[in-house]
Amino acid sequence: MSARSLSILVVAPALGPLGSGKAGGVELTLTSLVSGLLARGHQLTVVAAEGSRLPPSCDGAALLAEAGAPQESCQHAPRASDVLMPAEGLLPRLWQRALREPCDLVLNLGYDWLPFWLTPLVEVPIFHLVSMGSVNQAMDAAIAEVARWDQRRLAFHTATQAADFALPQPPVVVGNGFDLSAYDLCLEPESLLGWVGRVAPEKGLEDAAAAAAQLGQRLAVWGLVEDPAYAQRVEASVPPGTLDWRGFLPTAALQAQLGRCRALLNTPKWNEAYGNVVVEAMACGVPVVAYRRGGPGELIQPGLNGWLVEPDQPRALAEALERVDQIDRRQCRQWVERQASRAVLAERLEQWLEAGLMGKGR
Repeated sequence: MSARSLSILVVAPALGPLGSGKAGGVELTLTSLVSGLLARGHQLTVVAAEGSRLPPSCDGAALLAEAGAPQESCQHAPRASDVLMPAEGLLPRLWQRALREPCDLVLNLGYDWLPFWLTPLVEVPIFHLVSMGSVNQAMDAAIAEVARWDQRRLAFHTATQAADFALPQPPVVVGNGFDLSAYDLCLEPESLLGWVGRVAPEKGLEDAAAAAAQLGQRLAVWGLVEDPAYAQRVEASVPPGTLDWRGFLPTAALQAQLGRCRALLNTPKWNEAYGNVVVEAMACGVPVVAYRRGGPGELIQPGLNGWLVEPDQPRALAEALERVDQIDRRQCRQWVERQASRAVLAERLEQWLEAGLMGKGR
């Protein structure tokens, strides 16, 4: 436990309400860190879009809601794009509210230029758990500027993610955390493959579909369809019946279905900062076959909890799938218990925040 209780204000991404799935894996990260820090005796307040909801595990945290036009993710824009905020935008309203509230520190989970720019200009300490790798030149510059000013205000999910940025010092790496009581170990899978994520081109669903088709196996797909035209192209690229579209599900329903899979395929076309779905699968005992790219390349221990193959090689995915039965599903779960529990994440975050409060920016 911390030597003192901190009053921590968490600012959610400005992409949409919590619970909608629009912020992707950051929503799960937010609920894990809020519940974990509450358990360690801290006071938590979350500032988020109107219509947001927090799960029961976050009971005890205050939720402050703001209305406004959602921010467009810079992930879907060209690298050289300018920073844009819509009229009546949600992002500035979240930060106007956050900076009015009394607290010991503000923890930003949004991948937006504004809070990084504000960091050296305001009295309240702003910390950033950076949620993505390098996708935009303006964001790269904003993160690098905070790092030069006081790098103790930055933390990353993996070393691979942090390597995308110009950092003068070794990064603080906190991983991620999960409420393992929400995931059941399944030792008797079906002859079913799984894929989880936002259905958009950068997630590489077409490669997972091609690997499943090569083996003649069904691929269950869970996630929000962000790009319907892309989803239709993937559907048309494989034999009918290959893809089993199951939509976006809350954690309880997702893990119950995901645990029945023989393996999870993870096929991003860019450097994922961490790979929440990789760990969620392993928490259910599901081994993961993934590209050796981004965060999943650090999470997967070949032969222990999955297999890694060279990026953008669907045939290699299919070949690795032939070997997943060599993996003990119990070992997948045990790895998560050691490395990615909610309690482990909260302890790492607490150490980072307390060290940062003693930095020059304080």
